[in-house]
Amino acid sequence: MADFNKVFTPGDYLNGTINVVVEIPTGSNHKIEWNRELAVMQLDRIEPRIFAKPTNYGFIPQTLDEDGDELDVLLITDDPLTTGIVVESRIIGVMKFVDDGEVDDKVIAVPADDRNSGNAIQTLADLPAQLIKQIEFHFNRYKDLKKPGSTVVEGFEDISVAQQVIAEAIERWNDQ
Repeated sequence: MADFNKVFTPGDYLNGTINVVVEIPTGSNHKIEWNRELAVMQLDRIEPRIFAKPTNYGFIPQTLDEDGDELDVLLITDDPLTTGIVVESRIIGVMKFVDDGEVDDKVIAVPADDRNSGNAIQTLADLPAQLIKQIEFHFNRYKDLKKPGSTVVEGFEDISVAQQVIAEAIERWNDQ
């Protein structure tokens, strides 16, 4: 497996597209994480099935969030994607999120070329309200069996806020 941070850039985020490396497919309860030091995908833990991911979960190469990991992405597709693939994606917003007192925002995106939907999803407003509720429910509760109340979804913001979050994460990466 290639080192995603050496092979891929974050993408053209100012024009709305990013590269997303998929770690966890939609519906999986396996917490798979990119191990930057070893350049491998690694199973961190197996979560209870009730906390399976409501979307594909991944990261933007060459970024660092405030928690020290690459900036997370919730990549919305009709079907689960495979761990380790890279998807050119369109930014549609960001979920402002705090995990155990640390900022851990999640960019929300869709594939840049979704011919199945005719690229129908352009903004968060285009997502089904029920999906937003499921995402919020999941992230507010997925650590409740181990550490109740340690995660808080602070809200959902638009593309411009997502672009600012990405710009800050790129700056952190470049400053390391």
